[in-house]
Amino acid sequence: MSLILKELMQKRADDGFALAYADILLEPAHSAVLPREADPSGRFSRRIPLAIPFASAAMSTVTTATMAIAMATGGGIGVIHPAMDPEEQRRMVRKVKLRLNGLIDMPVTIHARMTIEDVRKLREEKGYGFETFPVVDEKSRLVGIITSNDFKFWPELSTLVSEAMTPFEQIVHGRRSTTPEEARMLMRKHRVRVLPLVDKDRKLVGLYVSSDVERVLGPRKNFTLDAHGHLRVAASIGTLNDAYARAEMLAPVGCDSFVVGTAHADTEGVLETVRTLKHTYPNIDVVAGNTSYGEGARRLATAGADGILVGQGPGSICTTRIVAGIGIPQASAVFECAQALEGSGVPVIADGGITNSGDIVKALALGAQAVMLGGLLAGTDEAPGEKVYVGGQPMKEYFGMGSKRAMREHAASRKRYGQQGMSSGKYTPEGVEGRVPYRGPVEGVINELQGGMRSGMGYLGAKTINAMRGARAVQITGAGYAESRVHDIYPDRSE
Repeated sequence: MSLILKELMQKRADDGFALAYADILLEPAHSAVLPREADPSGRFSRRIPLAIPFASAAMSTVTTATMAIAMATGGGIGVIHPAMDPEEQRRMVRKVKLRLNGLIDMPVTIHARMTIEDVRKLREEKGYGFETFPVVDEKSRLVGIITSNDFKFWPELSTLVSEAMTPFEQIVHGRRSTTPEEARMLMRKHRVRVLPLVDKDRKLVGLYVSSDVERVLGPRKNFTLDAHGHLRVAASIGTLNDAYARAEMLAPVGCDSFVVGTAHADTEGVLETVRTLKHTYPNIDVVAGNTSYGEGARRLATAGADGILVGQGPGSICTTRIVAGIGIPQASAVFECAQALEGSGVPVIADGGITNSGDIVKALALGAQAVMLGGLLAGTDEAPGEKVYVGGQPMKEYFGMGSKRAMREHAASRKRYGQQGMSSGKYTPEGVEGRVPYRGPVEGVINELQGGMRSGMGYLGAKTINAMRGARAVQITGAGYAESRVHDIYPDRSE
């Protein structure tokens, strides 16, 4: 009755049919894998692994710095939306990168010729909550360090920092390449709380603080971290000149991935943008989308994309398929793009159409390495916007980047859908505005979705995402879909 999922999808494609997630069910298999033993790790791009394969959508009602922090600490990644000026987007990316401070790459410094009074005034004016400062000379070379103990032992306000500080010769320090693990070993060995990093010329290039390092390397090892112990974050930057201008501001603050996001990515403008960004910033991954067919995904990968967003029109607030008459049902789109990219090392990110954890299981079995979530996260505390009450029920607003409101308010939305220069009364929206139920902290939503995903992996006997590719599946009818849903009861809505 069932076929290997790959065979089923290929057979339907050969017959000219395309399927949505709701059109298929995966067949359970003999299993020696308990849900808690499953490894749900995936990839956002070539060089960005994820402990859980979730990314938050680059939408103004979903992802700002607050959501991106929550996603990265939960094992996924957030994509900061572009419907803001570049400077604000830069501040948000920097806020995420400095959240943990596993490595402080731009520590606040003072000069040896300052007095204790000067330093105290500096702390008050800037609102610094710390009392440890590296001391540098005019050439930014590290000459000493001053801590809270030094302030206590030198109470005279006129005392020079050069007198109160611990000189360089007595400081335990590391090199630029020192990892958080190496920093922890050094600090534990020498019983120090800070570890400055210097280059060959003794210039200060970074600082580790023991409390931050212990937090980063503590029991929550599923944080999505870069090599320096910072949370990872992506940012959607548009195309061509807009993209280049944003990238120039985001690269210096540590943005891990540029997302070249448009409604239709298989265009010369997007391909040129990807090529230019990869040439200019070879150490930053570029994720591009959206597309929904294999040739488009292959062209983007050939241009240099490190990850491909797949999905045109499957989102709950997207009307592209109705307005423009284009698109491919999401299960078939994910399958076709994953097949086209097989062996390339470029992961597919299934963007849109995810309504529950079962859809995530199907997307991963079809070849995706991660899923992008919008509506499922829009109702959480970390999503922008205030709670409103409708009929006594708490809700949060949710609208697509293709909605008339988004086009009216944000130039990035108009450009994404090719409607620059149009007057507000002449926009052709490809999305709607609405509300979603309030769902509390995003951590609870992520845990629930991850639990369902692990359960699916247990049913399939798949310990890893890649092992899910051998699943068997069936195509179901409308009656089969109805049978799969809650039916023939009056749901208890008291909770």
